[in-house]
Amino acid sequence: MRLKTGTALLSVFVSAGLLVAPAAQAAETAAPTETTATTVDGRTVDPRPSTAKLAFELHKLAVLSHGKIRVDRIGRSNEGRPVWAARVGHGKTRIQYVTQQHGDEPLGTPAALEFLRKVGVGHSAWQQKLLAKVTVDIIVRANPDGHERDWRYNYDPTATPEYGEKGKGYDINRYHDPAVAPEDNPATEAGLIQRRNASFKPDIMVDYHMQGRYRDADGKEITASTMWPTHPGVKPSDVDFAKQIAVVVQRSIDGNGGYVSQYPGGDYQGIARNGYGLLGNGSVLIELSLIPEREQQQIQDALASMLAIARTAADGSVRKVDPAAAEAIPPRGPALPGTVEEEHEAA
Repeated sequence: MRLKTGTALLSVFVSAGLLVAPAAQAAETAAPTETTATTVDGRTVDPRPSTAKLAFELHKLAVLSHGKIRVDRIGRSNEGRPVWAARVGHGKTRIQYVTQQHGDEPLGTPAALEFLRKVGVGHSAWQQKLLAKVTVDIIVRANPDGHERDWRYNYDPTATPEYGEKGKGYDINRYHDPAVAPEDNPATEAGLIQRRNASFKPDIMVDYHMQGRYRDADGKEITASTMWPTHPGVKPSDVDFAKQIAVVVQRSIDGNGGYVSQYPGGDYQGIARNGYGLLGNGSVLIELSLIPEREQQQIQDALASMLAIARTAADGSVRKVDPAAAEAIPPRGPALPGTVEEEHEAA
């Protein structure tokens, strides 16, 4: 059957049960709405797509790509919502992006949709060349229950976590310790990420988060921050590779009109950039600043970083970057006056 409209496509996905957990389906079958701001190619982008709209957009992209984008449900959240992953490309170099481990840090998710659209829909020469060199796997919104509540944690009322909040849930980005098997992981969604990472075996792993509003030592506002593994057990060669990726991130976002700093992250092995660094991934954190008046540009910046990482991995130029250049990325300074500093620990 040939589908002519987005509404028809949505109805097929709803009837197939693709969109949401059974308990939530009845409330989330409305057609997606549009926002008025534009970010990519003059189109409208929703910075916080609903659970239903996210599923709709992913499956629509799979159809529009004529199968180049493969969408999988890698599991369900504690409340039964699907956790989606999308894969595109067939090249030797493997890249994994993860968005929205923290439910109230949303902007990496629409950037991931735009990346899939940019590289997977169409048949241009640059797309074909890129997808012949890399395979990109994206866990899109790792924490759907946290997204629904607009809070940091997953949802687990039985939680008594070391990292998280009792009676609310776990901080997913503290539960990627390689010594803990996925089936023993108390943070359900972190276990799903672990399994996907283990089966995909990426060369590069990039985790997208959001931070508050900060400035540098001269008072200039920072729009994003990045950091590589800081756990002492990560091999120096893997740290250097992550630093090379971080420099690519800085150059891509700065070149897009942003301003990137070093993120003052900790060395706990359960943090994703450390845990996957210990596993040999080129593991990098990206934190987009929460700047409401720059929200659409922040999505563009995240997209620019995703494209730059994929392109430099495809042509090998990421390996030619001087890792020492990462140390020249300016440190993140104090919070902007009048803003609330982050209440959670460093990611």
